[in-house]
Amino acid sequence: MTSTSTKVRVANAPCSWGVLEFEEQSAAGYEYDRVLDEMATAGYAGTELGDWGFMPTDPPALAGALASRSLALVGAFVPVRLADPGATDEGGAAAIRTARLLAGAGFPGAFVVLADDIAASPERTAIAGRVGPADALPDASREIFARNAEHIARAVRESTGLRTVFHHHCASFVETMEEIVDLMNRTDPSVLGLCLDTGHLTYAGGDPLQALDRFGSRIWHVHLKDCSEPVAARARDGKWDYNAAVRHGVFCELGHGVVDFAGVLDRLDAIGYTGWAVVEQDVLPSLGTPAASARRNREFLRRFSL
Repeated sequence: MTSTSTKVRVANAPCSWGVLEFEEQSAAGYEYDRVLDEMATAGYAGTELGDWGFMPTDPPALAGALASRSLALVGAFVPVRLADPGATDEGGAAAIRTARLLAGAGFPGAFVVLADDIAASPERTAIAGRVGPADALPDASREIFARNAEHIARAVRESTGLRTVFHHHCASFVETMEEIVDLMNRTDPSVLGLCLDTGHLTYAGGDPLQALDRFGSRIWHVHLKDCSEPVAARARDGKWDYNAAVRHGVFCELGHGVVDFAGVLDRLDAIGYTGWAVVEQDVLPSLGTPAASARRNREFLRRFSL
């Protein structure tokens, strides 16, 4: 049992309904109003925005949609090709546009969840889950990546007052624990926080508990995701790419994988974390019924008094 129950609030995200930024398809039948209805019914208190345009981009309309379901808006995922020197202006504009929507809808505490553009590199997409030191970006590219991330985070804060967290992600250029450490060392901890994703770090071969110990209060936002070790092993043995691993269910329902959620929640309590725990179960609509999975994931977290 953990004592985080009075501090950590539980949200979900549209990706749990198959609204995935790296798939060139829509989650047929899952419009935003249905997703929000099912999310609220399952017992979640908040949501992330999802892809730009999935939910209303008019602040009053978005605020109304959320208020009618008693849901908070806790963050928005913004993918940018951060290793590309020419992507900063466009990426920064997208981040500021998103931040203005979050703030305009009445959620100044929501985060811009900045990430490298998912599955944009065919080479990294092909080796997701089995990235080694030899696969890391050259030092000069890592420095460009860090400067771009920090520049965007500063621009967001200066324009809107919102804070930015970096989301490490499989099928991107910051996937492994070593790559996360390198990026955090190159960026200002007062400007760019970390979004810890338990499932992505586990699939990448890392340990969320070690990450919590290593980064502590720099973790401003948390994604709770599980990882199926049998599927991960098959993916590594079969050299599946990232999309194939997701299609086969590498990110399973909470409690069905190898992530130590009791340990994660205890560590969050130890570092004084008072933010959101966002359930993310990257799925395709063909992988069962999202609403039922969302209910089961919410029930799982109630075992820890969340």
